[in-house]
Amino acid sequence: MAKAISLEEIKNETVDLEKIPIEEVFEQLKCTREGLSSDEGANRLQIFGPNKLEEKKESKILKFLGFMWNPLSWVMEAAAIMAIALANGDGKPPDWQDFVGIVCLLVINSTISFIEENNAGNAAAALMAGLAPKTKVLRDGRWSEQEASILVPGDIISVKLGDIVPADARLLEGDPLKIDQSALTGESLPVTKNPGDEVFSGSTCKQGELEAVVIATGVHTFFGKAAHLVDSTNNVGHFQKVLTAIGNFCICSIAVGMLVEIVVMYPIQHRKYRDGIDNLLVLLIGGIPIAMPTVLSVTMAIGSHRLSQQGAITKRMTAIEEMAGMDVLCSDKTGTLTLNKLSVDKTLVEVFAKGVDKEHVLLLAARASRVENQDAIDACMVGMLADPKEARAGIREVHFLPFNPVDKELL
Repeated sequence: MAKAISLEEIKNETVDLEKIPIEEVFEQLKCTREGLSSDEGANRLQIFGPNKLEEKKESKILKFLGFMWNPLSWVMEAAAIMAIALANGDGKPPDWQDFVGIVCLLVINSTISFIEENNAGNAAAALMAGLAPKTKVLRDGRWSEQEASILVPGDIISVKLGDIVPADARLLEGDPLKIDQSALTGESLPVTKNPGDEVFSGSTCKQGELEAVVIATGVHTFFGKAAHLVDSTNNVGHFQKVLTAIGNFCICSIAVGMLVEIVVMYPIQHRKYRDGIDNLLVLLIGGIPIAMPTVLSVTMAIGSHRLSQQGAITKRMTAIEEMAGMDVLCSDKTGTLTLNKLSVDKTLVEVFAKGVDKEHVLLLAARASRVENQDAIDACMVGMLADPKEARAGIREVHFLPFNPVDKELL
């Protein structure tokens, strides 16, 4: 008999609920196949938290001002302060033109960066779009459709064709399911899940119907951990390091140049105060690539927008430059970076029988397929026809023998 543990220990993942026998799962979660009561569900919700991904709350104002806090911006801000505060002498007004120009560049650069990263940077929100909003759960001995966010470990849920699995769960007794895990693994074909196997939050049921007991919710699911990794990566990239190095070099160079110019202009040449300030402003403004941050932000914003149109999640705009600098991209065999959309390349189809063309072979392949079971390969074969109805036009199905890897045939 398994050693009893508390719900807090379950939350801290001190026991491997994925591997132990299904009966021990019920013992450890202190639940039954009749599901939880509403009171017990509410109590566990306080312990485990809602079944959804955490979203970081960040002040929009602080985020906007953060784009003005870097070495290049510091030099520009110093020039703006000098133009308005120090360039006022010999009866001349402050240098408003330089001040307004510098402030406009700073605001434009920060606004572009803020808008793009605000739209594309919330990776957790983008991933949450793939989670189930509602689910069928057994509470108080009755089945009902509820918000998926109320699920807790120990709940009994129903998973059927077309459902998005709302939480990590272990399947109970019944016929095997076909589960599409492409959102997690990138694997195009559905995998078979037998009773006792684990199904993951965010995957989709392609065939069958079965009950399951929830073992993990929210950030403790496989999907939630992946989202947390995406949303918690804040390493400074190579591109940002280069910009920082350029800014530091400009600061040091300008500081030395201004010191030399001050010594030459006032003690040696005895220049007037305002003339010296004007020269210092020229050095301060001309010594830094003022427009560089704006140009880079606009360029990366265009790239980020194009990537978002293709469904890519851009957490940092600077990551676009780093990705563009790759020579080799290594990916595993599952094709995690593919579109998960099977297609037929007709140019690769070879016909060995005489008097038969490619179109007829493809039609025969479509007629040997079934779309009712949501199989990815069958749907691909039928979908390549100009009219999917051609797959059954003029024929009557007497008996269908599914494909098996032994004889490699279907009839």
